[in-house]
Amino acid sequence: MSENIGLIAGKGQFPLLFAQAANKQGFKVIAVAHRGETDPALEGLAHRLHWVYVGQLGKIIRIFKKERVSRAVLAGGISRGRLFREFRPDWRALSLIRRVGAGRDDRLLKAVADEIEGEGIRIEPSTLFMDELLASEGQLSRRAPTPEERRDIDFGYEIAKEIGRLDIGQCVVVRRGVVVALEAIEGTDETIRRGGLLAGPGAVVVKVSKPRQDLRFDVPAVGLDTIRTMAEVKAAVLAVDAGKSLMFDREEMLKEADRAGIAVWGV
Repeated sequence: MSENIGLIAGKGQFPLLFAQAANKQGFKVIAVAHRGETDPALEGLAHRLHWVYVGQLGKIIRIFKKERVSRAVLAGGISRGRLFREFRPDWRALSLIRRVGAGRDDRLLKAVADEIEGEGIRIEPSTLFMDELLASEGQLSRRAPTPEERRDIDFGYEIAKEIGRLDIGQCVVVRRGVVVALEAIEGTDETIRRGGLLAGPGAVVVKVSKPRQDLRFDVPAVGLDTIRTMAEVKAAVLAVDAGKSLMFDREEMLKEADRAGIAVWGV
């Protein structure tokens, strides 16, 4: 008999990829999708799919208990702006927010995971079944970074780790030793656009995991859209944390990078 596995789905393609991988492993995916965030295509990949609003923590727990889910994964983020619109916390979420606050992603996500695990549902790493998507080390594209770009990567990596430690964001854009953009609530693509416009052609984009990254959630991810956004502003390099960052559509992403002359590097 197949085991049910829970999926708390956010935005993007990560929940779809997880569902596909879980199906191949013989699991039945019981998915909880967030209105306004999750791709409706997930319905075709899940054994059963339930829709909730952002903040309905108690409802998620009730769904999983009714479906006899003992293990679950959080895959895909929730737009931070969703916390300012269409946020409908139930009493359980409100109680949790009162205890831990709502402004720090890591602390809030850990509290959510602890609340779910307190009901006997173990939260697994979001990379479960997905190791092949993790970025490898070194040169990933046809072009390698120049010595000057490598210096910007090293500098940007240090800065990105610091803003990650402060739980602000995971992405930084630098040019010739100058920080031109830090990620906050707007997300990676908008950070790249803003940084690229300020820096001009040749910007270096660095995206890393947080120093105390909990692989159960919020694993940094890049993909085809990342490269296309970089190409819009003529950014030159994308550097990611090897072994701790997900690369979606890797083959197409690297082909697009090669066409645009963008160097992709695993730190």
